[in-house]
Amino acid sequence: MRRINTKRVTKVVKKLFIEANTILGEDVVGALRHALSKEESETGKQVLQKIIENADIARRKKMPICQDTGLAVVFVEMGQDVHVVGGALHAAIEEGVKQAYVEGYLRKSVCDPLTRKNTTDNLPAIIHVDIVSGDRMKIVAMPKGGGSENSSVVKMLTPAAGIDGIKKFVLETIDSAGANPCPPVIVGVGIGGSLDQACVMAKKALLRPVGEANRIDERVEQMEKELLDSINKLGIGPAGLGGRVTALAVNVEMMPCHIASLPVAVNIQCHVARHKEITI
Repeated sequence: MRRINTKRVTKVVKKLFIEANTILGEDVVGALRHALSKEESETGKQVLQKIIENADIARRKKMPICQDTGLAVVFVEMGQDVHVVGGALHAAIEEGVKQAYVEGYLRKSVCDPLTRKNTTDNLPAIIHVDIVSGDRMKIVAMPKGGGSENSSVVKMLTPAAGIDGIKKFVLETIDSAGANPCPPVIVGVGIGGSLDQACVMAKKALLRPVGEANRIDERVEQMEKELLDSINKLGIGPAGLGGRVTALAVNVEMMPCHIASLPVAVNIQCHVARHKEITI
């Protein structure tokens, strides 16, 4: 049994959220540069250039890439041979989030859903914990912006809808979202499971490196290619101002579901696709 102290967890979570909000992943930056090389709209090119420039300034000056520093989403894969000591894991994670947003001067965006009164520390965090084999703990910090999250949708399709119905739903969701989620976007799609599991799969799909296809199921890999092509033919373009690049990637995850159901969730991520991870 390996012991991990909660103080270490708090320190790691704080670091991850500050870095996620200031350093855009190389996979995303690379995808944006590739998008710039193939975008035909002059306005679209200008938007992409500014996005890349903004990411570079944020990295060099250690400033937030976007003023919306997100709702704090945390994914934990905890080895079954790990023993957390020094307190509760959930509390340690939330303390790390609090320190990141208060001491890191990140915007606090969490409020009571009815009074709209700000919680002042960006808490509570949204925490997902999976128990896995081994004696390590993997922590993923994902600041999720409100604009892209507001454009995300889940729908219980009929089984008869099939693959064509799934693709139609995804395409209609992106078309309806238009400029609101700050394109070029990354589209996470969760198919199957239950209502809630489809949503979790869609959000986890956004963590996959941009350009990395689903290698588990050839049907899913083909669907990703077809959806990306169809979405980029919509003409929404960078910032919704028209162009060929509306999405940088479509990442689909799938699992079996009930015979009476076909849950499909679409979780959209803006071009500021922020997430950082560490294994301790």
